Amino acid sequence: MNIKKNIPNAITCGNLLCGCLAIVFAFHNNLVWSAYLVGIAAVLDFFDGFAARLLKVGGEMGKQLDSLADMVTFGVVPGVVMFQLINFSIYHGISDNSNYIPYAAFLIPIFSALRLAKFNIDTRQTSSFIGVPTPANAILICSFPLINSFQPSFFNYGVITISENVYFLIGLTLSMSFLMVAELPLFALKFKTFKWADNQMRYMFLIISVLLLILFQFIAIPFIIFLYILLSIINNKTNKNEIQSRN
Repeated sequence: MNIKKNIPNAITCGNLLCGCLAIVFAFHNNLVWSAYLVGIAAVLDFFDGFAARLLKVGGEMGKQLDSLADMVTFGVVPGVVMFQLINFSIYHGISDNSNYIPYAAFLIPIFSALRLAKFNIDTRQTSSFIGVPTPANAILICSFPLINSFQPSFFNYGVITISENVYFLIGLTLSMSFLMVAELPLFALKFKTFKWADNQMRYMFLIISVLLLILFQFIAIPFIIFLYILLSIINNKTNKNEIQSRN
């Protein structure tokens, strides 16, 4: 048995385990711990690929296992969390008493599956992404239980918060589902070298993200995700202009 070859797969299985536990916590209305576990899984999801490249043991098995784990942790979990958030908003009388509205949350797992399947067969996504990655979407959605629990006054208006408003939650579900499969090029946090010249946009994003987290804690997370999308659009425009000027 090649232990070195299975190290990345073991890390990926850790990601999957976090996803399974997060679902259990979500069904018990402990969305804070679901969010924590998604955060841990995101770290593991980064390091399984890093370990595979470092140990030079990448392969089709690892690629498929990674997608299966991501489907659970970054597809099913945010869908269940969103279901509970919408359910909570309806229960507290923020909208009408329709029992069917929360099920719109399961658009997230559906579009996550489409996103992951597309990623696996799209040869354009070897060093970048097209469409918002499922981990980014999951982190965004799971940030709201943390904000509601630890910093509720930031999004507060009247007696409720924006992130407890069913219209906001449905709008977020629809927009992020679309963005996961949209033809929107986004840079990836994959460092082939650590030179500043080769990774200016990545370093800028990481530095700004760390500063925002230090200053604003959990509230920073939604802004970091939208900053990621904005910087990617700027990066695409810059690269396009450079190509045009060369021609």
